[in-house]
Amino acid sequence: MTSARTLRDHLPTPIARTAGAVRRRLKGLRYSYAQLPAFPQVADTPVRLFVGPTNSAGQGYAWARAAGSIKGVSAVSFSVHRKGQFQFEDDYGVPLTWFGQPRWQRAQEQHVLGSYTHVLMESLRPLFGARGLQDGSSELLQLKEAGIKPALLFHGSDIRLPSRHAKRERWSPFTPGDPLTDRLEAQAARFAELVEKADVPVFVSTVDLLDDVPTAQWLPVAIDPAPWQQAARPLFSTDRPVVVHVPSSAQLKGSDRIDEVLTALADRGVVEYRRISGVTHDRMPAVIGDADIVVDQLRIGLYGVAAAEALAAGRLVVSYVGSAVRDRMRSLAGREVPIVEADPDSLGAVITDLLSDRTAAAEQAAAGPAFVAELHDGRRSALALTDWLDPKETL
Repeated sequence: MTSARTLRDHLPTPIARTAGAVRRRLKGLRYSYAQLPAFPQVADTPVRLFVGPTNSAGQGYAWARAAGSIKGVSAVSFSVHRKGQFQFEDDYGVPLTWFGQPRWQRAQEQHVLGSYTHVLMESLRPLFGARGLQDGSSELLQLKEAGIKPALLFHGSDIRLPSRHAKRERWSPFTPGDPLTDRLEAQAARFAELVEKADVPVFVSTVDLLDDVPTAQWLPVAIDPAPWQQAARPLFSTDRPVVVHVPSSAQLKGSDRIDEVLTALADRGVVEYRRISGVTHDRMPAVIGDADIVVDQLRIGLYGVAAAEALAAGRLVVSYVGSAVRDRMRSLAGREVPIVEADPDSLGAVITDLLSDRTAAAEQAAAGPAFVAELHDGRRSALALTDWLDPKETL
């Protein structure tokens, strides 16, 4: 069947524009009379936190749960649901079609401004709908004028400046002229200027981002370790060790090199290599739990949610963390990161060495669950938010 879009492609340009405008108007009328998506009931607590709108890797929801563990604090997470993207758990959300509707936008604005004492804005994205805004800076002013205490939270590529990263990291994936690099460079530079002007607290989810926002505070990623631990089989209990790679961004994680090295090892019968894609988050504990080794990334110099989940499962995690991040973790948390270091040159040798002494490798993997329990089960995240969410500062 020929689609409406295909028909419009064959119309003269002025008629096609008119047809598109009419279609958008009719679509808008449909939403004008439809029942609005439900907004959550807001608790009667001294501090009421709103987190959104990206919920990247489910962290908005996880931080809301962590904040809710603080006495006198309740929290709600919001996210925009986009087609073709995996949906993580949240307290409420709307599809992109509603996010662009003026009637819902007015209701969302009223709900947020009239209900919460604190707002954690993720990635400087607008909270009140797609209204042609490049970012949420104007909404920060609205929040302040309403007597709400806002803060900003950045996850990674939203604020990491590629040119700075390329200077400090030998294996950086960022190169001038590359479309992704240029887009992220422009965004990070603009966001950095907005952060300086915003005069609000700033949090970052990984410690490497403190190079990009020195005034920020580390807000550790938070996960529920239980599903990962429950799904994990005994290490090295299959005929061939299983090595898994689950890239969220193949370019940034260096997946081409990971594929090359691990495919070669698999061809030699050393490992079974599984490159995972298209698996929903609720099925990932089983995927990770059936692995012996998880290779996270080779180019950025950090660890994040995916690595924490694999550590919680007691898997051997191999990744390029970098000396700077390891030093910072010793300083901030007094802990060694129990991730096996590797880079594009050393990955093959690292995997081979791990498999040559499986007793020592198993001891290394055993350090993961305790590390996650101490830093990434939500309690440390709640501690990072406590001063900002102090009820005495709100009353």
